[in-house]
Amino acid sequence: MEEVDSVFYTDHSGRVSGNPLLDQLPSYQSLLYRRKSSIVASKRRSSSRARLGSSGSGKWGVSTFGRNEEKPKSQAAQRPVRELPKTMAEKRRDETQRLEENRELDRLGQLRLSARRFLRRLREDAHEWLSSLKLWRGDIHLIEGMFGTGILSYFSFLRFLVTLNLIIFVLMFSFVMLPIIIAPTASGNITYSQNDGGPCGVYPSSARRGLVIFHQHITDLLSGGGFLEQTYLFYGYYKVDKIHFPKATYNLPLAYLLVTIAYLFLSLIWIVKRSATGFKRNLVQDEDRFQSFCNKIFSGWDFCITNENAVRLKRSSLLYELRTDLEEERIKQKIADRTSRERCRIYLIRLVLNLFVIAVLASCFYSIYEATVFSQREQMKMKKENFIVDLVYEYLPSIVITMANFITPLLFSVIINYEDYSPAFEIRFTLMRCVFMRLTSIGVLLFSLWSQVTKCDNGDCICGYNHKLYSCWETRVGQEMYKLTIFDFIIIVAVTIFVEFPRKLIVNYCDCGLAKWWGQQEFAIPQNVLEIVYGQTICWIGTFYSPLLPAICTIKYIFIFYIKKVTLMYNCRPATRPFRASSSNFFFLVVLLIGLALACLPVSFSLAQIKASQACGPFVNYTTSWEVLPKTVSQLPHGIKTLLFALSSEAFAVSFFVVTCLAMFYVIALAGAHKRVINQLREQLAMDGRDKRFLIQKLCQAQKVSAVQSPVSKSQPRRSGSRSSPSYHTSFSNNFNEAVFLAQPPPNSSTHV
Repeated sequence: MEEVDSVFYTDHSGRVSGNPLLDQLPSYQSLLYRRKSSIVASKRRSSSRARLGSSGSGKWGVSTFGRNEEKPKSQAAQRPVRELPKTMAEKRRDETQRLEENRELDRLGQLRLSARRFLRRLREDAHEWLSSLKLWRGDIHLIEGMFGTGILSYFSFLRFLVTLNLIIFVLMFSFVMLPIIIAPTASGNITYSQNDGGPCGVYPSSARRGLVIFHQHITDLLSGGGFLEQTYLFYGYYKVDKIHFPKATYNLPLAYLLVTIAYLFLSLIWIVKRSATGFKRNLVQDEDRFQSFCNKIFSGWDFCITNENAVRLKRSSLLYELRTDLEEERIKQKIADRTSRERCRIYLIRLVLNLFVIAVLASCFYSIYEATVFSQREQMKMKKENFIVDLVYEYLPSIVITMANFITPLLFSVIINYEDYSPAFEIRFTLMRCVFMRLTSIGVLLFSLWSQVTKCDNGDCICGYNHKLYSCWETRVGQEMYKLTIFDFIIIVAVTIFVEFPRKLIVNYCDCGLAKWWGQQEFAIPQNVLEIVYGQTICWIGTFYSPLLPAICTIKYIFIFYIKKVTLMYNCRPATRPFRASSSNFFFLVVLLIGLALACLPVSFSLAQIKASQACGPFVNYTTSWEVLPKTVSQLPHGIKTLLFALSSEAFAVSFFVVTCLAMFYVIALAGAHKRVINQLREQLAMDGRDKRFLIQKLCQAQKVSAVQSPVSKSQPRRSGSRSSPSYHTSFSNNFNEAVFLAQPPPNSSTHV
């Protein structure tokens, strides 16, 4: 015991006695208090917890100490020497010691060790090689070095969307387009979907005949009509039922449906997986306000920054974050001190402003609905003679949606100033309003289209949809998604060239006060993210109706990356309001998840509820697109069919729900236990800090008293008959404020352990 801890003493009876100084530690006093309260419940458990819990005052047992030390040593021995947090001399000594230990191994042990090292090096080299193949690796490192990790998160998010759309395109191309392309060369026999020859099966061609003017090709290219309508780009071209290869039969309608489900499910899994890390970090940061202050002060600096302007910006950003946190604390105190009358006034103002916001949103949605109905009606009447008028009619819904998305954020940023929220909540609430506006506008557009598709003149649709105006309504929806994608890209390019670049020139070369007040354009990360989330939501919805749309979005995002990079480097400056990388990534993925949920609703509704077109597409022989799945299952062997029906039965659903609930309750309980352990560790850290402060105070007091008594001790002669002092001496005074621990043996009345 004396070898383990030198502050313990053994009396003549062999019992360990405590030290009076350590008995005064706050952690030990807290331990005694907890021990007394636990004795009432159980003496046995109290004694065991006292032995285990006394580590707070530095009194460890030999066995516990040994077990706790063995595990880190074994883990450190398995790690490479270069990863150990040691000096170079210690690393060289550890390497020499490991080489000597390896020589003592037998031949089989040395072979295992060399194989383990080879596999580790191979894994590291493969990881480095894969990292070097990442898209825009050099550009993103440059942006990170100049502007930090906050703006880097936007470009990393853009790279993620490029990869996601590329994979979606590969899925659609491999399982939908490629079988049709290779069927003639692979001796495949294509069976096309047959209709009954009635009025529902007529699909007139929209290709222009005769002499075609050049601008008409531009109109077709921008609208998706004309020569583009009956190509691989849109749903109506895939009028194939089965492809008979020499040794297999390919069911294209089933593949089309399963690929649609697969890319939505893949997007969901990938987004949730990426957002899990950001959620953990966000949860830890929001857990404790004091921890947030410590993180900003001690670890808030971004060491990736190399640009001088970015350094100044980062310093001002940290200052702004601290001011924002202090302002939030002030507002919290202000909210706590509000009277009932002030609360009623604030709630009344918020109610009136939110009603105004709802009215603005309703007017925007109504405008989108009317613009869509008017555009569809005029497209059927126009004679396609005026190029400009044709484009306005084609893009009228897109123009109205873009104007609404431009005006409402400005209006929301003004309204939020009168609602008396905290600065951080102001940003989040304004962004959520903008997200709702952007994503819901797509839903309103689809609702307007489907109201026209399912509406007939005499009220009775013999085909299940308006076959006179929309002989292939899926292609029409795909054209609208295509136009939204093209118009969104045109707006981004136009704003960069005709707004941001001239503004930079005016601010730099014009000395008037208005130009200085206007200032340089800010690179606002949330608004830019909303733009690409809006475009990605359109892509998810439109992929079913336009299988080549993911490829178009991939090319679009590649161009947007370089456009935004040039804008950031030359036209804009980073935003003054900081956006941390961890919270940014989590926020981006949450907004993207909302967009995915919104995209699944119209696609699922059109698959299951709206009758498929009988003049085009792979689902001509089916009432709805979903009908191909149960029909295919009914043709499977009896065993597989019974298994699938059992998996889709209510009994399996209830059982799966119960098991999921039990697993969820277990995870919640485990998380609660981990949270209690974390709280105990935090209390222990706080107690260790109080122990250190207490010991430092005692040391300072001892130094002061020894400095006062040293002249007196020098003047007094030393007694010859004095006993030899022990290795560790203490003197104890009843007055704790003036206690001085000098060369005295410990008292006999110390607490036994």
